[in-house]
Amino acid sequence: MRLVLLMRRLGVIPLATAVMCTAAVVPIGGVAWADPQSDATKGVQEFLDVGRTAVPRAQCGPNSLPEAGLQGDVPAEDRMSGRSQQGYRCNVSLVGSYPGKGGGITSVTFDHCSYTGSFFPGNLIGNSSGVQVLDISDPADPKPTATLTEPAMLGGTWESLKVNVKRKLLAATAVPVGVGAAYFSIYDISDCAHPRLLNPGAGTNLGMPLPIMSHEGGFSPDGNTYWASGVTGGLLSAIDVSNPADPKVVWQALTGLTSHGFGLTPDGNRLYLSVLAGFTVLDVSAVQRRDPNPQVPHIGRVFWSDGQATQHAIPVTYDGKPFVFAVDEGGSGGVKLMDMSDESAPTVSSKIKLEINLPQNMGKNLGSSMGGSLFAYEAHYCAADRPVNPTALACSWVSSGIRVFDVRDPDDIREIAYYNPPALKGQNLQLTNSPHALASIIGVPVLSTVPIARAVLEGQFNPQDAQTSRASQTGFGDLSSDWCFSPPEWRGSQLWTTCADNGFMTLQLENDVYTPPVDQASTIGQS
Repeated sequence: MRLVLLMRRLGVIPLATAVMCTAAVVPIGGVAWADPQSDATKGVQEFLDVGRTAVPRAQCGPNSLPEAGLQGDVPAEDRMSGRSQQGYRCNVSLVGSYPGKGGGITSVTFDHCSYTGSFFPGNLIGNSSGVQVLDISDPADPKPTATLTEPAMLGGTWESLKVNVKRKLLAATAVPVGVGAAYFSIYDISDCAHPRLLNPGAGTNLGMPLPIMSHEGGFSPDGNTYWASGVTGGLLSAIDVSNPADPKVVWQALTGLTSHGFGLTPDGNRLYLSVLAGFTVLDVSAVQRRDPNPQVPHIGRVFWSDGQATQHAIPVTYDGKPFVFAVDEGGSGGVKLMDMSDESAPTVSSKIKLEINLPQNMGKNLGSSMGGSLFAYEAHYCAADRPVNPTALACSWVSSGIRVFDVRDPDDIREIAYYNPPALKGQNLQLTNSPHALASIIGVPVLSTVPIARAVLEGQFNPQDAQTSRASQTGFGDLSSDWCFSPPEWRGSQLWTTCADNGFMTLQLENDVYTPPVDQASTIGQS
């Protein structure tokens, strides 16, 4: 009961989340109602079921520079001595990089190019303000080729910068500080190194914003719809981009008090919308079909206490059975593999956590991450190497770097590689496009509040582990680790990714730990 009361005071109790997220979906021209009482009794699952086991550690081969402590940790002594400025690697090596002014929050790749997300207002400082286009024809030597400077790109793209491979489109909304009354820009990237703006009217003119509130966005698989989700107000918008020169909002709804990222099934008919701690299954087939007065009913929902700020969802299948990888941005929740056999009541099939995420290690988690700012060792964005029978999952894990998992057997997931880039300690002023550099004026890992509180109440928190040389760094923290937010996208045995401080990186996996499937198709749940 004490834990429940504490979590309610912190504003992250799943029961409250369930109530908040059962508000009616009010589409343009129609209404689909949810049942708050039913959600409160049926939607809250896995309430106190906390993952207490880490995935098996990667067995590091030659030329590795492995972690010395707990899996995923950047120990306080390494941060203070300068050891973390060498980084950590296991079965993966750096091929090439382009730091620029930092990597923003999330970036994206297409063909032989990468697009570096912009972080407002730092990206406006100095040259190359906006979204930086990189040519990765030579993975060892990425080169800048263009900068996208429309209002949507200058205003900070947050987690909205996405690509549709099928139609060769790049789009983003402006998200200055967590939420934007968003300008929208969409580009033809047939020539990926030189994107061509397609909508010079509404959405790129400062006087003509599209009526959407966004924090995150992504395309439907067919590329005809761009979905924008807003944290504040839980507003979800569908933008018809079948004619990219004239994008139009065709459906909107308030899905609750808040929403986050999402994933879409390959047919575009189901949208898994992340909430504070869990996700809601929405039937968006009417929008996909462009029905007049489309209805979008809630099909199912699931909430949990083991992790908060659920980031996004990746629909996959194993032997024809539907699953979703759901990633928690806060609370050391890691990644959950959800069984979607009954989409009205998703269940947790397995959990992916690192040792530093476990309740018994929260003292060490706090002791090393103090001074590193708001985030500690949380998962953020993942990419499966194919949607059908995926063999590997690569995830950005904030201060734990890039983590790679063997997921061929969904019941026996294990880590096979990791790359935690060198800390760029003391370079805050040069990294104006890094959210880490700016947020480091705060030194407390706020996103770890709930798991630390739980560990204290369970008697598993060791205060001595937290009493490190960094314990007093509550403000003006340092860059003693990087923050990795972007999805590591699969390119054969390489991963193309971006971290907040180190910018774009080409990473090479060792051949003996990963063999690309012939039908590899990197997926983050949005096309």
